[in-house]
Amino acid sequence: MKKGFFIGSGIILVLLIGFIVFIQNVNINRIGADSYYVQIQDSGKKIESKSDNGKIYTDYEYTMKGFNEDGKEKTFTFTAQKDLRKQAYLQVYLKGDEVKSYQEVQANELPEKAKQKLEGREN
Repeated sequence: MKKGFFIGSGIILVLLIGFIVFIQNVNINRIGADSYYVQIQDSGKKIESKSDNGKIYTDYEYTMKGFNEDGKEKTFTFTAQKDLRKQAYLQVYLKGDEVKSYQEVQANELPEKAKQKLEGREN
């Protein structure tokens, strides 16, 4: 009886630890979001704001055209806490018209139709 209890407890503990590790590595904002791909061409529009304690924060706003894996175009606006690297490709996660998250990707990670649209060669 005790042996079964310890084995069951051990399995539950391993599953719990695995779940915690999974949650920490998953951006919940990306779940159920649509992916679009963009390439940064220009600097973002610099936006400064001041907190209640007087500290100044700088964000950069981007309005861009992105393409999904089928080559469908969508225009959206998002902000970043730094001026993003020029020529970088981003995978942008949208829910409706709102950007929830983004991450830099390499050119070889782009879906073919989105890559063609971003490079200006539509087939």
